[in-house]
Amino acid sequence: MGVKAIYENKVLKPLEKLDLKDGEVVDIEIRRDAVDRLGGLVKISRRDWLDEVVESPELEPI
Repeated sequence: MGVKAIYENKVLKPLEKLDLKDGEVVDIEIRRDAVDRLGGLVKISRRDWLDEVVESPELEPI
C-alpha cells in the first residue's frame, strides 16, 4: 500500500485514511517528492504537469 503523507511538527501525517488497527506496527519507506529529488537541477514552471507525470500508472517508481 502506498500513501502520501506530510511531515509537520515532528509527526508524519497521512493525507488519507488508513485501514490499520490501533497499535499496528508498519514499515515505512520514505521517498521524497519528485521535485525535491531533482535538487533544483531542473527548473519546472508547471508543477501540476509534473505531478501528473509522476503519478502516471504507466510509469514504474524509481
